[in-house]
Amino acid sequence: MKKLIALLTLAPLLLAQEPQRPRILNVAHIALFVSDIEKSRVFYKDFLGYAEPFKLDKPDGGLSLTFIKINDNQYIELFPGLKPEGDRLNHISIQTDDADGMRRYLGSRGVTVPAQTPKGRIRNSNFNVKDPDGHTVEIVQYEPDGWSRREKGKFMPATRISDRMMHLGIIVGDLAAANKFYNGILGFHEIWRGSSRGDMLSWTNMQVPDGENYIEFMLYKDLPAPDHRGSQHHICLAVPDMDKAKAELAARAQRVSYTRPLEIRTGTNRKRQMNLFDPDGTRVELMEPFTVDGKPTPSSTAPPPR
Repeated sequence: MKKLIALLTLAPLLLAQEPQRPRILNVAHIALFVSDIEKSRVFYKDFLGYAEPFKLDKPDGGLSLTFIKINDNQYIELFPGLKPEGDRLNHISIQTDDADGMRRYLGSRGVTVPAQTPKGRIRNSNFNVKDPDGHTVEIVQYEPDGWSRREKGKFMPATRISDRMMHLGIIVGDLAAANKFYNGILGFHEIWRGSSRGDMLSWTNMQVPDGENYIEFMLYKDLPAPDHRGSQHHICLAVPDMDKAKAELAARAQRVSYTRPLEIRTGTNRKRQMNLFDPDGTRVELMEPFTVDGKPTPSSTAPPPR
């Protein structure tokens, strides 16, 4: 009886010591491999209107990666060296307010994490984990002395076609396993699901627990080979007026270097959108944040691919 009483007394203390999940504030960035960095710069900077606040070089002086700034908390990272047989997706990143707390929390939930939380070359605290489909997920905390906060309020020209990444898309082969990781462990919650065919689920949208942005799961029964993933890994940029965005792009000098048509369509989610493609074929989806009539689009009831 005394042992039982002792255990019951100790239980709340043990629960109190269980690491709690820190807040997840944002989808912070998507990192892409590119084959020609100068062509990519023309697309993201000259055509889409973004600035390049900083870059990192290799020890031999060659470019390691560069940063395209969407806003103070969101970026697109470009890595030279895309291989013909490779996936264009390098990694995705989510922003927390406590990277080391997140490392300890994830470790307590069985996720493989590093022994410590390092500071990266731009002085932000970050570490990487793997999701069930093998995607690298970077956990980042913007530090006061990091380069992101050093350039706060800067490198955000009026030429930006959008000032917010609404979501990024990644392919998912096992929805149940992805939900266990993103929902069960990280706390993302589903806000919509859709089907392109009607008889099988195509997408689910998973919103960060402490913000507005989300990750879109592009569902497959079997994951395609890395060099056959088309435009499924993608970026979605919010624009308030698609007609105005199209007119702005059409009037830009670099429109002559973008040979694809500028076509506005209404998606399955009943939001107007326009698909653009960078020089390597990665899709940049411009999307209005509201449906065409302001009414919510019902979620699909179709079953997932598996």
